[in-house]
Order: sequence, then C-alpha cells, then structure tokens
Amino acid sequence: MTAPFLTLAQILNRLTVTARRTLREHHPGPDGRCPLCRTPDCAVAAAARDVLDTINLPRWLPLDRAPGGPER
Repeated sequence: MTAPFLTLAQILNRLTVTARRTLREHHPGPDGRCPLCRTPDCAVAAAARDVLDTINLPRWLPLDRAPGGPER
C-alpha cells in the first residue's frame, strides 16, 4: 500500500520496524564501533533510537491530566 491509504497505526508500525532493523545493523561490535560506519558513536543508530523514543511517547492524555486541562 502507499502512504495515502495507510492508517496512523500502520505508519507507526513501519517506522518502528525500520528503526529496530537499523539498530540491529548498526549495533556496536566487540570493539565498541559500529560495523557499518566504523565509528564509536554511530549517528545512524542515535537517530534510530530517537525515532523509537519519539514513537513510544504517549499519544494522548486524559483531560484531567493534560496540560491546561480543566481545574478541579
């Protein structure tokens, strides 16, 4: 399927799968360096971790806990 026909859940799933695969490919070896980039701090792996951190943020908050929500 193409993007206009994907649901938000499908898009998030594809982002998650891609980021996880990227982390597997760029996982540091025994010497502490990325096997593909040959650097100790791989920018690609850092970006994949950032994507996973962003995807795992809560997507909604109940009104009583939302910033600027109703006062009790």
